Amino acid sequence: MTLEHAIDAEVTDSDFITNNSLVVVLTGASSGIGKATALQLAQHGATLVLASRRSELIDELAGQCGNAIAVTTDVSKPEDMQQLAQAAIARFGKIDVWINNAGIGAAGRFEEVPLQDHLRVIETSLQGVIIGSHIALNQFKQQGYGTLINVGSAAGKVPMPYFASYITAKFGVVGLGEALYQELKTEKIKNIHVCTVNPWVTDTPWFEHAANYTGHVIRMPLPDDPLNVAKAIVELIENPREEVHVGLTKAEILSHQVMPQLTENLTALMTSSRIGEGAVVSPSSGSLHQPMQGTGSITGNQRKASSDK
Repeated sequence: MTLEHAIDAEVTDSDFITNNSLVVVLTGASSGIGKATALQLAQHGATLVLASRRSELIDELAGQCGNAIAVTTDVSKPEDMQQLAQAAIARFGKIDVWINNAGIGAAGRFEEVPLQDHLRVIETSLQGVIIGSHIALNQFKQQGYGTLINVGSAAGKVPMPYFASYITAKFGVVGLGEALYQELKTEKIKNIHVCTVNPWVTDTPWFEHAANYTGHVIRMPLPDDPLNVAKAIVELIENPREEVHVGLTKAEILSHQVMPQLTENLTALMTSSRIGEGAVVSPSSGSLHQPMQGTGSITGNQRKASSDK
C-alpha cells in the first residue's frame, strides 16, 4: 500500500476539520511532509492553499485535493508570502490555519559549506517561518481566531554536527514558537494558537534536496514515517498545544534533559558515523537556490538505506 493510499484509508469525513470547513495555508507542499499533510487534510475536507516554488507539482497536488488552490511561493520573500495570504483571503475570505512547513538544509563541515548556502538555509528555514508567522498572526488578530503551526525539528532541541545552519534555523523556529506562545498567554488571547511540531529524522526527499558538501550521499539512522508527522499536524489543528514531539524526538529530548553531554556525544557520534557511508557524490547546492526538478514524492530513501545496514 502506498503512503497516499494509507492516508486515504485512515481518515474519515466526520471530524472537526470537515465540520468547520477550515481554510489551511500550507508552505512546502510539493513533496515530503508538506504533501503528506496536504493529502491528509484534503481527506478530512479542509480547503487548502498550497505553496511551493515548484508550480507544476503544487498545481497537480491541488487537483488531487478537492477544494484547493496552488500559489507559487518563495517563503524567504515577504512579497511572495503576502501574495500567498492575499490569494487565500481573495478566494476563501479567511485563513483558519497557517502551517509553516517549508525548510531546507546544507550538510558538510561548517567552513566547507559556501557562505551563501548557509545564508540561504537561514532565509528559507528561519526567515520564511518568521515572515509566515508575522502575516498569519496579523490576519488572526483581525479575525479574532486562528491557529499557527510551525514545523520545527528534533534538531531544534538537540544539536548535531555537519548541519550547522539548519540547526541554527530550527533552534530559532522552536524559540520563536515559545516566545509567541508566551505573548498570547500573557495577553490572555484564547482563540489564537501557536503550535510547534518537532519531527524526528523523517524519510522524505529532504536529504536529496539539501545542499551536500560531505562528499557522500546522506544516510541518516532510524528515519521516521512522514505520515506520522502529517497526523501530528492534523491533531494540532483539532487540539492545539504549544509543542508536540514526533517519533524518537521525545526520547532524545528527555535524554538530553537528564544527560545532556552524553546525549550530545552520542548524537554527534551517530551522525558522524553515517555522514560518510553513502555513495561518493560531487559537491552540490541542491535545491537551495533553484527548485529541484523531478517528481514530488512523499518518501525518500532513508528507511531503505537504514534497513540495509
